[in-house]
Amino acid sequence: MKLGFVFPGQGCQWVGMGKDLFTQFPEARAVFDAADDALGEKLSQLCFEGPEETLKLTANTQPAVLAASVAAWAVFAKRAPAPLCAAGHSLGEYSALVATGSLPLGAAVLAVRDRGRLMQEAVPQGAGAMAAVLGLPADRVERVCARIAQGRVLSPANYNSPEQTVIAGHADAVQSASQPMQEAGAKRVIPLQVSAPFHCALMDPVKPLLQEVLQRTAFAPPRSPVVTNVEARPNADPARTLSLLLDQVSRPVRWVECVEEMRRQGVTHFVELGPGRVLRGLIKQISKDTPIFGVEDAQSLEKALAGIGG
Repeated sequence: MKLGFVFPGQGCQWVGMGKDLFTQFPEARAVFDAADDALGEKLSQLCFEGPEETLKLTANTQPAVLAASVAAWAVFAKRAPAPLCAAGHSLGEYSALVATGSLPLGAAVLAVRDRGRLMQEAVPQGAGAMAAVLGLPADRVERVCARIAQGRVLSPANYNSPEQTVIAGHADAVQSASQPMQEAGAKRVIPLQVSAPFHCALMDPVKPLLQEVLQRTAFAPPRSPVVTNVEARPNADPARTLSLLLDQVSRPVRWVECVEEMRRQGVTHFVELGPGRVLRGLIKQISKDTPIFGVEDAQSLEKALAGIGG
């Protein structure tokens, strides 16, 4: 059995995430305590008690999801075999880097707090948007975006599954693409409630500012390679990690290819570590016959360990 660890991104947060693991396992408590210490505030209390409106702010959501994800990993990793490789969806790539030993937890929560703030501030409120296109092949989504853009930013942001591609760009461009996408064969086009148009060219101004943040820490060689969003290939070279994270800000998440690459590397079972079930749903669409488990509380931990024979 060869495990592949996957970590969720922004959009899977809710009040109470990580609390059950924090209550029952010292490994999870250590992660939240370290995150609180690094930030100089009670991130754990925000995760467990809210308020929801504050937790939803991108600058809070990103460190909160990272802490909850790393806490799930810390509990699971003590009881399970090491992974063959790891990957994370957008923000989740930072969680994967922490879990594989490439990025210290304290540096990671500080970095993603700044990342969230910079991404939120890059585009004026209401000027950008994102939408999920369902049931239309990615190449057709690309063609519609190219035809509709007309000088505006409009492009795929997340290649999430064969059934779902998320687009991002200027708000009027995203809105004007809805009907053409459906005319091209999309089953639905769903506007997403997001604070910024992530993973598109509108995020380019973030990159030099984020570089200043990420240069504060030294990346170490990962214990297991991390399959990156930008290249959909395993990276074990810490000298390349910073540039890959910078490119990730304004380039699409190639999640379908990431999952397929992990399978090519030999992964036989996936484990989603962190809040929510989003990645489990996407992976089932990408690699239907590959078992996948999730760890977000004590009950799901027990099921995951039983599933892998742990």
